Amino acid sequence: MPKRFPMPLRGLAAALALALAGLPPAAQGAVRVALLPATINVAPGSDFDVLIDVPSAGSAFNGFHVVVGFDPSALTLLPSSPTSLQQGCLMTGACSAACGNTFHVFDAAADSAAATDVLICNQIALTGPGDLYRLRFHASSVAQVTSLTLRRAQFYNGGIVVTPVNISGASVTIGSALGVDPGRSAIARPPRVEPNPAFGHASVVLEGGEAGLAQVDILDLEGRVVRRLPPAWLGAGARQEWDGTDTAGRRAPAGLYLVSVHRAGAVRSTRFVLLQ
Repeated sequence: MPKRFPMPLRGLAAALALALAGLPPAAQGAVRVALLPATINVAPGSDFDVLIDVPSAGSAFNGFHVVVGFDPSALTLLPSSPTSLQQGCLMTGACSAACGNTFHVFDAAADSAAATDVLICNQIALTGPGDLYRLRFHASSVAQVTSLTLRRAQFYNGGIVVTPVNISGASVTIGSALGVDPGRSAIARPPRVEPNPAFGHASVVLEGGEAGLAQVDILDLEGRVVRRLPPAWLGAGARQEWDGTDTAGRRAPAGLYLVSVHRAGAVRSTRFVLLQ
């Protein structure tokens, strides 16, 4: 017998009854969820964003409940106002087929943040990739290394729990890493695309900056993710290849695209033209 949907927050069961009516039974599979960037370097006393992200397509879902834990002596949560602005593009429909209507509840504690978000869209389920949620933190003034963890991550489809869920946390370095003076480190610059215009495929070349885990996204001009390349440890001059296909393996149409690189707590972007 499938495991039935629990009610982590008051009113969630009622919302699911409205949102999920008529959906087919959920198939058992897997969802991967990660905190991105996985490696973050920030200056003491600065603010930075962390994404709760589905980095690759997996089992279908239309609701989730997550709890992110952190050390309050190192990080302070800065909720958005209104908190609905924290919802990611998968849930709002900016990078998915979602209708934009959600049942959303956010709660913050001294050392954690909890979010529940459910699509109120008839016959709509998501598979990723894309962003589920965004949290902003303020770093302490003390140089240190701390972590962000996914204490809980549950996904649901049609009122059924989707399992398994594979989770990945993030490491946050406040201040200079490994004793290196950040003023002497190379400054990260926007990536370069070769060739540009690109003919069917392209190479994304990183410019400057310290080596670190990098996430490269190819987006259209409306900010929708066309293709998310596998995360890789990259430094200055490193390349990642895009074969010109979208997340479904289809050839991307000719046009103007945006490449966005998340690395060391920063995001750098540039535009390029794809020709067929």
